[in-house]
Amino acid sequence: MALNYTYDVRPAQQETALGAGVQILLLALLGYAIGLGPAGWVTGLTFAIATWAVLSRALHRSGSKSFGPANRVTLGRATLVGGVTALVADSFESSPPVTLFVGLTAVALILDGVDGKVARRTGTCSTLGARFDMEVDAFLILVLSVYVSMSLGPWVLLIGGMRYAFVAAARVLPWLNAPLPPSTARKTVAALQGILLLLGASGYLPLAATEAVVALALGTLVWSFGRDILWLYRTSHPRTTPSAPSTPSASFAEVEQQLRALVPAESISR
Repeated sequence: MALNYTYDVRPAQQETALGAGVQILLLALLGYAIGLGPAGWVTGLTFAIATWAVLSRALHRSGSKSFGPANRVTLGRATLVGGVTALVADSFESSPPVTLFVGLTAVALILDGVDGKVARRTGTCSTLGARFDMEVDAFLILVLSVYVSMSLGPWVLLIGGMRYAFVAAARVLPWLNAPLPPSTARKTVAALQGILLLLGASGYLPLAATEAVVALALGTLVWSFGRDILWLYRTSHPRTTPSAPSTPSASFAEVEQQLRALVPAESISR
């Protein structure tokens, strides 16, 4: 009798479709509240469709039968990130209300600390969930850096693009794909990026203070990535010290003395 090991992933994929529907509903609410323009609508819809497609494919590959409570929190955060993305795209034509922009971003950042706790408490930690969480974080940082760069200059884009540059470099340098040891400093720096960029985007600070805050975000991120890259390089390229020249062993010296005693001195001289 053949055993069927296939999993029905439709319930999990239905939740991703529901997430896309909630994303569209959020866009409709934003359109009603502030008159979201075409750029915002197109960007928000593209984000919703791309999130649904990528997440559905990942669920199919993993064979997960349940989406899980932690992933639901992350999906809700992704929905908020989609709304922030739509507002940033729309800001090229008209500035979004600061309170609305800061509110959506702040809630998305707060929920970043919730999904991990939910996963640990419910015992639903997974590779898919960790990757989903990381990608949502990275995209939010990219979107915020785009928004802040419009007022401070293109150098701010280094913050949002650094993680993607690292991923691209890892395709050329495979040693960058090695797992990194857990680091509280790395987690702290990653969490600070969103907070500092949100401060820079809020407009609540004077220009000099805004530049200092965003520069601090960039500096800590460069330090964190640099430290990790250096660790990966040293781990994958261990230094080899040259071995000391070998010295004749005592046994060899003894054999040489015995040979000299057996062989006549005249034959050696000849």
